[in-house]
Amino acid sequence: MEVKCEYCQIPGAYGNLIYETEHWMIFLAPSQRFLGTGVVVLKRQCNKLSDLESDEWEEFREIVEKLEITLTKTFNPTLFNWSCFMNKAYRENPPNPEIHWHFIPRYAHKVEFEGITFEDPDFGYIPQPIERKVPEDIMAKLMDAIKGNL
Repeated sequence: MEVKCEYCQIPGAYGNLIYETEHWMIFLAPSQRFLGTGVVVLKRQCNKLSDLESDEWEEFREIVEKLEITLTKTFNPTLFNWSCFMNKAYRENPPNPEIHWHFIPRYAHKVEFEGITFEDPDFGYIPQPIERKVPEDIMAKLMDAIKGNL
């Protein structure tokens, strides 16, 4: 049975590609419960953080800095949550975990974007996995706003 990476082997599987580097791809997530939410995916097959190479770690650090600066300019979040769960991979048999990080801007205030209000009722707590889709035209404008500040 062939197992495919949900990120790098299936086009569009996790949102829209915002940016990529030598080792990582950065996607805008399809769910925007928290405005600017995305995922950073390692380009090679790797299933443990301890197996990351030094240059991959260094480039990830640079991406964290770049994304936090960019999202601060774009939407002014209060803080950023970063997570590397990989739980979903173990729902399949055989599991195929791949290194990826979710970045979730968190807001202590309401944010307006293109006539839509985004609120963070879980601020200060673990974010609940509630999906929030926004219209495709708004997603395109969101992509443009983020890319414009990269």
